[in-house]
Amino acid sequence: MKKLYLLFIGALSMSTIYAQEIDDAIRFSQDEIQGTARFRALSGAFGALGGDMSAVSLNPAGSAVFSRSHASFTVSNVDTENNTQYFNGLNNSNDSRFDINQGGAAFVFASNNNSPWRKFTIAIAYERTNSHDTNWRARGLNTNDDGNFSNSIASYFYDYADGKRLDEISALPDESLSEAYQDIGAVYGFAHQQAFLGFESFILEPDDVNNDANTLYFANVSPGNFDHDYSYFAKGYNGKVTFNIATQYEDNLYLGLNLNSHFIDYQRTSLLFENNSNVGSIVNSVEFENNLSTTGNGFSFQLGGIMKLSNEFRVGVTYDSPTWYTIEEETTQYLATVRNDAGSNVTQVINPGVVNVFPRYKLQTPAKLTGSLAYVFGKQGLISFDYSRKDYSKTKFKPTSDAFFADQNDIISNILTDASTYRLGGEYKYEQFSFRGGYRFEESPYVDGLTIGDLNGYSLGIGYNFGNTKLDVTYDRSERSNATPLYNVGLVDTANIDRTNSNITLSLSFNI
Repeated sequence: MKKLYLLFIGALSMSTIYAQEIDDAIRFSQDEIQGTARFRALSGAFGALGGDMSAVSLNPAGSAVFSRSHASFTVSNVDTENNTQYFNGLNNSNDSRFDINQGGAAFVFASNNNSPWRKFTIAIAYERTNSHDTNWRARGLNTNDDGNFSNSIASYFYDYADGKRLDEISALPDESLSEAYQDIGAVYGFAHQQAFLGFESFILEPDDVNNDANTLYFANVSPGNFDHDYSYFAKGYNGKVTFNIATQYEDNLYLGLNLNSHFIDYQRTSLLFENNSNVGSIVNSVEFENNLSTTGNGFSFQLGGIMKLSNEFRVGVTYDSPTWYTIEEETTQYLATVRNDAGSNVTQVINPGVVNVFPRYKLQTPAKLTGSLAYVFGKQGLISFDYSRKDYSKTKFKPTSDAFFADQNDIISNILTDASTYRLGGEYKYEQFSFRGGYRFEESPYVDGLTIGDLNGYSLGIGYNFGNTKLDVTYDRSERSNATPLYNVGLVDTANIDRTNSNITLSLSFNI
């Protein structure tokens, strides 16, 4: 078979070689409750309070509330439990890890004259904004039979192959499978690579194998039931380093600015074992592995203010700009099949050993606006409430002039929506002890409310004041359900996952 290998084709087809999905946009747009134990104990309801390093990360005016220079460091133990249902199968998985998730310091400079600008502060802080560490397993008999093979992984390869020329998805006579996989990826892109895997593994057959221009295919898999064992492993996190400046004007007004440097470190592996004994199937067993590595960096800024309306009542407002990310991705794949060939089982393995390095792309996450209220009961305690709104439909892959990204952005605008977050927290002080609690509710960013469901969480904490040093510990827990498709093409049947995150957080803070 003859296949064109012209380097300029790769340059002309850049829009076809991306592998980004809507999941990427959501994953890097959401923030999780992280930070100091006190901040987490109030479920992050700190927008009108300040006086905490994580509160500075939420509202940049918060550093001006410090009366003295201040520093804090935080460690936490995170436990994630996933209960997964996939057709008739129920599975449970746990992941526990230890994190250093916060550290920073604020430096207070008081005014030495009668200026209404009473003081200004500068601060620097590191904070982990989201954790991607999780694993789950979906096992079950897929009986979603609609008369074809849509409930088989064969549908994944078929959907990618449909309409593509045979000579664009097959190896030359003198090429190894690894060489062909690499060349097809370089010339035609990711979608052609998937079709190549389907053809060379014998999952797919062309209608006319002797015609290079053939664009029609069928599967060597018969409709029926498919036994699936799917494993998902992910690790990594989003983080940011914040450079803060803030000031206090007279006695009641605090203003601040944050400049944030963001970073992404994310790795994911998915592995599917599929078996079938359907009458007429030639391919009866498939093993399909995909690995993804994502790194990135970005920038955002925040503007915030806090005003004391009285000695007890305070209000706050914060604007979070979009985060502008630059992201790089790499993938590797492995595919093995077992087929019946004249009564004998034959194994076909495609292990290219090739790292696909995709073009660098940009992601713009949505802006967020937060309004906050707090009531302080003198030195006895406080109650605080935050409300935030973020429109996830404004998330964009860039450049928007790219045809692939334009299609992805259209999908985002249709399936994502604006989502509200409500946070409520309280604190009561007795002598050197502080007792805290909080509740939060986050709406789903999806229009259907099912792909990712609403989040409910609560928190409890206690702190002890030694004078210049404080020690705080918090337990917080959140629950969220989602319906995750095994793949976004072809085999789109979902695993229903009930996820519970539990955290024990310990912070040490002290005046400098």
